[in-house]
Amino acid sequence: MTSHYDHAQVQEFWQYIWERDDVYELSEAAVDPTYVLGMFPYTSGTLHMGHVRNYAITDAYARYRRMNGDDVLHPMGWDAFGLPAENAAHERASDPESWTQACIRRMREELETMGFGYDWSREITTCEPEYYRWNQWLFKRLYEEGLVEYEAASVNWCPDCETVLADAQVEVRSRETDAETAENGDHGSSDSQTRVCWRCETPVGRRELDQWFFTITDYAEELYDGLEDLEGWPDGVRQIQRNWIGRQEGYRISFDVAVPDGDSEADIESVDVFSTRPETVYGATYLALSPGHELARAVAETDERVEAYIEDAREREPGSVGYDGVRTELTATHPLTGEELPVYVAGYVLKDVGTGAVMGVPAHNERDHEFAQEHDVPVERVIVPDGDEGAGTDERDSQAELYTGSGDLTNSGEYDGLESAVAGERIPSEHDAFEADVTYRLRDWLISRQRYWGTPIPVVHCEDCGHVLVPDDELPVELPEFVRTTGNPLEAQESFVETTCPDCGGPARRETDTMDTFVDSSWYFLRFLSPDLDDAPFDAELADEWMPIDVYVGGDEHAILHLLYIRFFTRALADLGLLEIREPVERLISQGTVLYEGEKMSASKGNTVAPQEYGAETTRLFVLAAAHPEQDFEWTANDVRGVYDLQQSLYGMATAFIDETNTRIERAAHDEYVDREIDRTIAAVTEEYERFRFHRAVTEIQGLAGLLRRYRVYETPQETVYRRGLLTLAALIAPMAPHLAEELWNKLRGDGLVVEADWPEPERDVSDAHLERRLVETTLEDVRDIVDVAEIEAPERIELVVAEDWKYRAAELVAERDTTAHEADVANSVLADEELEADPEAVAAFVADRQRQRGELDPLPDSNREREILERSRWLLEDEFGAAVTVRQASAMSALAEKAKPGKPAIHID
Repeated sequence: MTSHYDHAQVQEFWQYIWERDDVYELSEAAVDPTYVLGMFPYTSGTLHMGHVRNYAITDAYARYRRMNGDDVLHPMGWDAFGLPAENAAHERASDPESWTQACIRRMREELETMGFGYDWSREITTCEPEYYRWNQWLFKRLYEEGLVEYEAASVNWCPDCETVLADAQVEVRSRETDAETAENGDHGSSDSQTRVCWRCETPVGRRELDQWFFTITDYAEELYDGLEDLEGWPDGVRQIQRNWIGRQEGYRISFDVAVPDGDSEADIESVDVFSTRPETVYGATYLALSPGHELARAVAETDERVEAYIEDAREREPGSVGYDGVRTELTATHPLTGEELPVYVAGYVLKDVGTGAVMGVPAHNERDHEFAQEHDVPVERVIVPDGDEGAGTDERDSQAELYTGSGDLTNSGEYDGLESAVAGERIPSEHDAFEADVTYRLRDWLISRQRYWGTPIPVVHCEDCGHVLVPDDELPVELPEFVRTTGNPLEAQESFVETTCPDCGGPARRETDTMDTFVDSSWYFLRFLSPDLDDAPFDAELADEWMPIDVYVGGDEHAILHLLYIRFFTRALADLGLLEIREPVERLISQGTVLYEGEKMSASKGNTVAPQEYGAETTRLFVLAAAHPEQDFEWTANDVRGVYDLQQSLYGMATAFIDETNTRIERAAHDEYVDREIDRTIAAVTEEYERFRFHRAVTEIQGLAGLLRRYRVYETPQETVYRRGLLTLAALIAPMAPHLAEELWNKLRGDGLVVEADWPEPERDVSDAHLERRLVETTLEDVRDIVDVAEIEAPERIELVVAEDWKYRAAELVAERDTTAHEADVANSVLADEELEADPEAVAAFVADRQRQRGELDPLPDSNREREILERSRWLLEDEFGAAVTVRQASAMSALAEKAKPGKPAIHID
């Protein structure tokens, strides 16, 4: 019988057995199954190592939960719409559907080759009409709920993709290095930055188009507050979402605006600004409106300069206009001083941030300061650092200095001298122009895309009726056959565009925008519950029972877009009465990146490693063993070799045991040690699986395998102990290396399939297993140190002496005392204990030593327990040093008694 494990030879057989027995299919009769889900892949053509890591994590946990007796829902599907498919099809003179379906076939075959245990009966594909019909149905329900808007908007436009991008799909890059804008919550850009398409990295421009929006801002407060309760999510992801939502508490401040007679028809008497620093209000020297502000547009009707500026700004990126702007003929009245302030239209002010207008406080805001310098606007400093006495009203030249910190108010009327924090509370409370308010940086979700390969928006445009929803019984509005063209192919197909109005029956034109693909993925996890349901997008009763997702795994690049959208969608569906839950994911695992030579694996960089290159089992075991799932790790052939060797070692141990007839029936002390170590390993590996620390689980498995190898070489192994150890190894590694585990289980004559076996449980109490392990490990290390320092080449006898009984009682009493207690008081209280019989001087010395180590030592077993542990493990020293090993308890007259301590036996070596 060969002792070499060849994964390629066995994988097809075991995959056939798993499929034959339907081991991964979940019955709809299951009760509250554990829902384990990896973010489904975009159909890009092939699996990459990021996919493998994601799905190895979910597969290992799903298998682990299944072995623990859970019903497990672990499905797979395809995020199949999107512009890259159109681009790939164009490059290959094909069409998006053919390309996508070919990708799906290839990627599914790769997933099956990797042995991932999916319930393929629940497979979904978002580009199929049976799925996107429900995108359209949900769009209609959201529209009826008032969560959809259609309006003209200046939008992000990618000239290469020829489509609109949502704000979250625009990346802000520094000209020197990538800017971490998502983490900082910065939606704008500066002169040193450029905004690029998240897919093709082409610089993004602006266009004004009629667009469809989901009003996600209606849920801004709830989305923000709900992050506090997501205790199963990484803190980093929650913080990124907080920053993106951008909650700010402050005040609306009302400025009366004077419009010159005859210059405008606008009937606007005041403009509200939002500020988080009301204490700076006396430093306001101008008012600035965004180019999209209602008043700015009204002024543009009669002011050609303003009109020209707004038109120019509309074509440029938000924030890319720098600090240019145009002064209007309007003036604003300062609400506290009555001073008349100039009103500008300025590109650095964004329409949908705050109120779309700002009070310019150039002495205390960097952007306002830049604008003031550009337009020669006065700078009025109203806050000075504590103790700065040189900022009086007679020193205006010094006030051009920018100061954004806190301090004392100056040039602020009756509030002069107040601390800025105090003034920030008093001023709003004493003036009617201030109203407490909360704003958010979050903007509505732009879902319109000018492309073919997406869900058609179920709307027709009628000259008489306006935009009209397509009736439910006419859904899905299916995509027509693909036509190669530039821009949006749907606009070029009259047979698709020309239709009749559902309301009046007159001629109408069908909406040619398709939905953002993030709509597809915002509810797909619900479709997995009932993928064949024909009269609803998902089974509401199952959703109420099976949701939320217990464990969701994906890359942190989805921290904003996808994860924010699924949280919004779940709340919206709950408000529609379709769900009871409001948060879709209980526990989120944000996987780290696989690196190669210090860089992220990427086809564009030519540094990828194909999953099949090292074999499916080795690859998936390595990506789990390399690091914690949320950490990045470096792919190295040397480290891959380590998990390959582990597989070969386990396989060799099992085959050797089957071939071997030389085993014992009777049990010895060292058999008991090995049996207990099996229990300790079971407990440790179980804890690591629960905490998703697969790398530590592999380390524990390697440790037990090494111990069993030593055990077999040391002496003829006891048959029951050794067989149990090998079966335990097979079961513990099964979630991570299922093909290998089935081979081991089968050779060792385990019951049934290991994938359906019960998770192993310790046969004895292992609550203090860490104490036993520490005792054995530290004792072994101490013996090695003595041998090395004393340069003992061949020890003949090793004696381990366990401390006297009174020391264990004294250690217990010390641990019970307050850590701040005086050393003498602790010693006296220990000596007063009736159970303690020992020399007072020895007790005092021991207590003093113990006090110094408090916080470093855990409670330890009694002397009998410690002696038993050392007796069971002494074979390890005999095996390592070839010496006779004895274990005894110290007596008061023993020369080693003073050295022996609880958990630290005295050691004598001849």
